Amino acid sequence: MKERPDEKTIQTIKSAAKKLTGAARREFQAAVTLDHCHGSPRFARELFGWNPDTVRKGLVEREMHCVIIDHQRPGRTTFSEKLPNLQNDIRSLVDPNTCTHPTFDNTFRYTRMTAKAVLEALVKEKGYQKKELPAQSTMRDLLNKMGYRLRRVQKTKPQKKFPKRTRSLQTSQPHMRKVTMTIKHCESR
Repeated sequence: MKERPDEKTIQTIKSAAKKLTGAARREFQAAVTLDHCHGSPRFARELFGWNPDTVRKGLVEREMHCVIIDHQRPGRTTFSEKLPNLQNDIRSLVDPNTCTHPTFDNTFRYTRMTAKAVLEALVKEKGYQKKELPAQSTMRDLLNKMGYRLRRVQKTKPQKKFPKRTRSLQTSQPHMRKVTMTIKHCESR
């Protein structure tokens, strides 16, 4: 029977296993289990803290000389998977209200439609149910990913209005200076 490895060796093996992922990690764990744990996944769990199912899978892969494919982790499906025509419908609604940057500095398209307006238009014009559509924040992110930015169109931006200076405003100011000067002059006497 083989002796139990010392603590320094155990720590080295653990750190090496942490740096590997997937099939390479399982292959390493199987080799270490055969060398130091008599091929026992339970003893490998006690010694190294490894999941015995993972070690067992690595031993099977080593014996069969093939890699068992990892299963995809379940997750939330994206809206493009749930509603495959959603992006095309969004483009058909938003494109008439877009313009490019006036100097073509970037590839963004600017639109006046907000995420809320796009959601309302999808319900009214395209026949989507409100329940199946994403929230406003998700729609805003989706519009940004599609290259749309919410900004006023440059041509419709109103210019600032400055009041015209009248002649009375221009002449009244020097007159006020003379009055204050004469008051100060009289007070000094």
